[in-house]
Amino acid sequence: MATTEFIAAIELGSSKITGVAGRKNSDGSMQVLAYAQEDSSTFIRKGVIFNLDKTAQSLTSIINRLEGELKNSIAKVYVGIGGQSLRTVRNVVSRDLEEEAIISEELVSAIGDENIAIPVVDMDILDVAPQEYKVGNNLQANPVGLVGSHIEGRFLNIVARASVRKNLEHCFQQAKIDIADQLIAPLVTANAVLTESERRSGCALIDFGADTTTISVYKNNILRFLTVLPLGGNSITRDITTLQMEEEEAERLKKAYGDALYEEDPEQEEATCKLDDDNRIIKVADLNNIIEARAEEIVANVWNQIQLSSYEDKLLAGIILTGGAANLKNLDETLRKRSKIEKIRMAKLPRNTVHAPNNILKKDGSQNTLFGLLFEGNQNCCLTETAPQAAAPVPPVSKPEPEVHRTADIFEDDQELKEQARLARLKKEEEEREAKLAAKEAEKLRKQKEKEEKERRKREAGPSWIQRKIDSLTKEIFSDDDMK
Repeated sequence: MATTEFIAAIELGSSKITGVAGRKNSDGSMQVLAYAQEDSSTFIRKGVIFNLDKTAQSLTSIINRLEGELKNSIAKVYVGIGGQSLRTVRNVVSRDLEEEAIISEELVSAIGDENIAIPVVDMDILDVAPQEYKVGNNLQANPVGLVGSHIEGRFLNIVARASVRKNLEHCFQQAKIDIADQLIAPLVTANAVLTESERRSGCALIDFGADTTTISVYKNNILRFLTVLPLGGNSITRDITTLQMEEEEAERLKKAYGDALYEEDPEQEEATCKLDDDNRIIKVADLNNIIEARAEEIVANVWNQIQLSSYEDKLLAGIILTGGAANLKNLDETLRKRSKIEKIRMAKLPRNTVHAPNNILKKDGSQNTLFGLLFEGNQNCCLTETAPQAAAPVPPVSKPEPEVHRTADIFEDDQELKEQARLARLKKEEEEREAKLAAKEAEKLRKQKEKEEKERRKREAGPSWIQRKIDSLTKEIFSDDDMK
C-alpha cells in the first residue's frame, strides 16, 4: 500500500547525496520508510555544489528511488545548507533613547531588523542567533519591559557565500523539486545530538566530514560560534595515496588499519598490510605516520578555532564528536591531548530513536545531519496533499469530489494503475513539448515568408528615388567623360 503521510529530506554532502523519507511516531521516534544514496564526489566539493547539471540529475534520481519505495509522489523536501563558506559574524546594534523609557517589543524588533539590513560583502545572512541585550550595565536575554536610556543588541549572524543558496535553489528548480525549507546543516546536527544540559553548560560540537570539519560552540543554550574548515577525512585519504595507490584503496586501508596515535609493539613482529590492487606489502607504521601527521594538523586547526571563539575555558560539557571521519581510531585522544579537555564523547546516533533496517542505519555518526533534517520537518511531504486543489476545477457532474478520494485510493493500492497514470503524464508532457516546437517552427516560417514578401515588393517597385538619382548622376559623369 502506498504511503500518504511522511517527511522527506535530502542532505548534500561532499562524498554522497542522501535522501530519506520517514514518519514521526507518537513517542518522538522516527520510522524510516525510504532511503536512497548516490556518490557526489564529482560535483560537490567542500560541501559546495560546483556542477549544477550533475547535481540536478542526482537529485532527480534520488527522488525517483524514494518515490518507488514509497509508492507515492513527493511534493517537497527539506534540505540542509552547509559548505566551506558557512560561518558566524558578530554584530552590535545600539540605540540611544531621549530619556529613560520602558524597552518595548517594537524597539527590540527594530534593532533586530537593523542588524539584518547591514550588508555583508558577497555574503547572505542565512539566520541570526541573538546573543544578549545590554541595558545599562546589565546583560539580558529578553530586555522587553526593562527601563533604560540606552540599549545594545548583540547578534551572531550566520552567513555564507551568496552563490551557495543560489546554486542550491537552481539545482532543485532544474530537477523540478520543491523545497519545504532550507535548514542550516550544523544547527540541525546540533539539535539532533546535543542535550539541553550540554548546550546550557557549554560545549563544542565537531562534525568531521569528508571534505570539511564544522565547529559549533554553545553556551547558555545559545550558539556562540560557528565555522567550517576545508579539511576532513578525504584529506587523510589523499595523503595516503602518496604511497602509490588509488583513493579507493587508500580509504580502505585508513578504515582497516588507521590509528591517529599508532604505537608499534617492539615485542611483536612488524605489522604489514597488503594492497588489493597489486598485492604490494606496506608497513602499518608507514601508513599511520601519514595518518597521524594529517590528523594532528586537523585537530590543531579545530582547537585554534575553538580558542578564537573565546569559549575554550567555558566548555563545562566538553567536546562532542560526530561525522563519519570521527571514527578514525584514537582521534578523540589526539584532541584530548591538544585541548587538555577530558570530557569528550562520540555521538554516533541522534538522541531520538530512529527505526530503520540494519542495512540503512549506520551507527557511526555519518547520518546525524540527515536524520536531524527529518526530525526538524513538520510538513507532510506527500503529493496527495495537493490532490483536492488539483481536482477543484473539474465539473462535479463528471468527477464529483467523493470520487477524487476513491480514485486516489485505487492508485495507491494498484501499482499498475499508478504506472498508467505516470505514463499518461509523461505522454502529455511530450505532446506539450512537441506543440511548443511546432509553434516555434510555424513562427520561423511566417517570418521567412514576410522577409521574402518584402524582397519581392522591393524588386517590383524598382530602385528607390535616391538610387535613381545616384544612377542618373553616375550616367551623366560617365557621359561627360566619353565626350571629352
